[in-house]
Amino acid sequence: MRILQAVALTVVLGGGLLGGGVAQAAPPPSSSPDVTRGPCAYEKTPDEPAARPVRLPADPRHTPDRGHPEVLLSTNQGPIPLVLDRAQAPCTVQSFLHLVQRKFYDETTCHRLTAYPTLKVLQCGDPSNTGEGGPGYRYRDELPTDLAPAPNDPTGQRRVYPRGTLAMANAGPDTNGSQFFLVTSDSVLRPNYTVFGRITPEGLATLDRVAAGGVAPNPDSAVDGRPALTTDIARAKRVG
Repeated sequence: MRILQAVALTVVLGGGLLGGGVAQAAPPPSSSPDVTRGPCAYEKTPDEPAARPVRLPADPRHTPDRGHPEVLLSTNQGPIPLVLDRAQAPCTVQSFLHLVQRKFYDETTCHRLTAYPTLKVLQCGDPSNTGEGGPGYRYRDELPTDLAPAPNDPTGQRRVYPRGTLAMANAGPDTNGSQFFLVTSDSVLRPNYTVFGRITPEGLATLDRVAAGGVAPNPDSAVDGRPALTTDIARAKRVG
């Protein structure tokens, strides 16, 4: 389903351009039952069915854009509390909370750990545990504009996603779904990934343990693959 989503971060690291660097305008409202009618225009993806059945999120005329809802990821490696930012990415937060409420992330596994020198993240959010699964819908980017330029970048196009950043994985422009990544150390990427919150210090302590365990042995890479310390999300719950 989302093969590119599963390798998106590596492609960017390797210099390939995956997605545009400018947020796309919201599509016009649609009367189709496969597209919500609000400004987020969540759109069903029939060719990429949901890894776990879930309906389209609510899409009010005015998407909530104030506040910092809190979500707790309870994992077998320890708690990962998250603080979301509605002002920074209202449609993304709306979708993420919808999936949390519908238990989409419960009993799932974080399927990917990267440990490159300039890219260290844990990727989660796919109930199929393949790196290809999603919620059966997609929505537009809400790309960051305030990230610091990457040092020593001759292209001038890469930015620093700071340690503790919570961001969406994608397979190209406006293909956000359910997969997200947690930045364990400052990472260099093109600004093509929506930032929608942060990880608390307690959550970073859990992630540090996972990162210290390294990548599970695999024939393709010693620095990109499943985490050696299997990280299962038992439950995702809104707590604030």
